[in-house]
Amino acid sequence: MTWTAPPAQPRVAVPTVGDERLLLESHLDFLRQTVLNKCAGLTAEQLRQRSVEPSGLSLLGLVRHLTEVERNWWRQRFAGQDDVPDIYYTEEAPDTDFDAVDSADPAAAFDAYLRELDAVRATAAGRSLDETYVDPVRGTEISLRWIFIHLIEEYGRHAGHADLLRERIDGHTGE
Repeated sequence: MTWTAPPAQPRVAVPTVGDERLLLESHLDFLRQTVLNKCAGLTAEQLRQRSVEPSGLSLLGLVRHLTEVERNWWRQRFAGQDDVPDIYYTEEAPDTDFDAVDSADPAAAFDAYLRELDAVRATAAGRSLDETYVDPVRGTEISLRWIFIHLIEEYGRHAGHADLLRERIDGHTGE
């Protein structure tokens, strides 16, 4: 049996009115689901398919990258969870999330992504948007609000990539 990505799911309705936290969380969840929906129903081979040269971008690479991004910003940096290792990134091969997809297991990558989303939601739950930490990479103070905004920007860019990749794979377009 050939593994395929889970079917498309309804995205959260993004409210147009609400407090800042609700709007930030809703926009981020909308974009998370958009990326998953761009992968919906594709086989492992289709998910590994690269865009046009010289880019090595693939939908599977995007899912792996976003797993690492979520883990890095929320748990490793914001929450300071030093015991949470990188999944794909190494000093020797920092782009493994994108580059090493030819033999990667898409089912494992999707499971890791969904588990990471659960973990980062738990990390952010109940925390004030004004809460800050000193970022170990940038050496500056960063707020939880900034992380939400940064990830919305990151996902917005990658959702656009995913849209183009999906269209190239099977012509599927849409929201």
